[in-house]
Amino acid sequence: MPINLAGPLLASPAWRLMAAWAAGALSVLAFAPFGLFPLALSGPLLLCWLWRDATPRFGFQSGWAYGVGLLGFGVFWLHISIDQFGNMGTLAAIALTLLFVVVLALYYGLLGWLTVRLWRTGGHGIGLFGWLPSLWVLGEWLRGWLLSGFPWLLLGYSQIDSPLGGYAPLVGVYGVSWLLLLSAVLLFRLLSPAVVGRLWLAAGLALLWGAGSLLNQLSWTEPAGKPLTVSMIQANIAQEAKWKRDALRPTLELYAGLTRGLWQSDLIIWPETAVPAFAHQVEEVLLQPLAEEAVANQSGLLIGIPIWNTDTGAYYNAMLSLGQERGSYAKRHLVPFGEFMPLKRWLRPLIDWLQIPMSDFTPGDAPRPLLKVVGYQAGISICYEDAFGEEVIEALPQAAFLVNASNDAWFGDSLAPRQHLEIARMRALETGRYLLRSTNTGISALIDQKGKIQGFSPAFERHVLTGEIVPMQGATPYVRIGNWGVVLFSCLMVGAALFRRRRRR
Repeated sequence: MPINLAGPLLASPAWRLMAAWAAGALSVLAFAPFGLFPLALSGPLLLCWLWRDATPRFGFQSGWAYGVGLLGFGVFWLHISIDQFGNMGTLAAIALTLLFVVVLALYYGLLGWLTVRLWRTGGHGIGLFGWLPSLWVLGEWLRGWLLSGFPWLLLGYSQIDSPLGGYAPLVGVYGVSWLLLLSAVLLFRLLSPAVVGRLWLAAGLALLWGAGSLLNQLSWTEPAGKPLTVSMIQANIAQEAKWKRDALRPTLELYAGLTRGLWQSDLIIWPETAVPAFAHQVEEVLLQPLAEEAVANQSGLLIGIPIWNTDTGAYYNAMLSLGQERGSYAKRHLVPFGEFMPLKRWLRPLIDWLQIPMSDFTPGDAPRPLLKVVGYQAGISICYEDAFGEEVIEALPQAAFLVNASNDAWFGDSLAPRQHLEIARMRALETGRYLLRSTNTGISALIDQKGKIQGFSPAFERHVLTGEIVPMQGATPYVRIGNWGVVLFSCLMVGAALFRRRRRR
């Protein structure tokens, strides 16, 4: 039965804006740890109703309100690191986080403005199924790219456990977002009054989701060798204590002691910056002895440790491989303000005020994020580098498995570690590779090539996670095409809609 969402309850512009904001906030429940993936449809569906007969100005306002609801509730955890580790105070941290949210929400405001303008000039026909999802996805893509990018809470991530997740190895997370928006438009037309072809709309929706379920059963990659036993150490060292001088020795003794009980594993992984000292400072007391033991036990060790280039003075957030092969990978995509300060010449007083330890890293320059361990090439990402699928696939198809070393202790017991784990799961599903996620305080996890969690460490507990992975070979369609397939297709859809608009005018 057709539903009129734009009835008396939403007649007032104020109520409509409140509804858009609430729809954004409700959408957070579609992501981890809640996993109520159908709720991801609620926001786009409601916005379709609000934008159908709106002015461009109201389209901007309602889109912005949706973005404020989604990001305000979804990434409010940013204030924790600013408050506790940025030396700014609670009120200033909350204010800065809210400023970040209202600025990022402008992407959704622009989306609403463009959507209404196209709709008002005849874009309500069959082309609606192409250009509206395309505009949304282009907005997500720009948010994940401009000014270093912040690709958090892309709607596609919420579908990791839904039938639409089956499309991820073909089109990646942006493609899944596109298909989710197509589903919302189909539902909107299906529930609209006086729509012809309602049966065809229902059939299209069923086909879209049914095909996703079938795709979930396919394997895009195959084993490249025998299973490997892997162990990930989650030391659970508090962030506020980690960089204190008197914490160095206990930290090294803890990691070394746990490692020496794990030499039966083929590969042992420490989290991001597990060692709170430069590599050359602990070479003799830590790295060299562990390297010799790793060789003697035919095992491999991956350590998160800062590396200082004494010739240039630059230092890097790196992963160091010890054992039969020794090598390093330096993080290439740094976090603005957390790991490097943009416009340092002008913002030097802010750097001194924030007093964030290790906040002036230099980005690595490796052409591909690869590191050889235990006889295989591993695709390495450090911290939120795994949020950028286009960077992760640069390691493929050479990489037999993926490793993400992280430290989410910056954000406390919030939604951040759960959301980050969901992102890592999407990278495994997109690439058809096992992903080993080693973190300081959680959530460490062993994720299979289907994006399913095979084992995890409880958050904020000292724990060693041990399991088996299978090295994989081959490439999914997404690995070969990347995000450009969806981005170019979306550009074509929007371009065609603009061309039709111009001809009608």
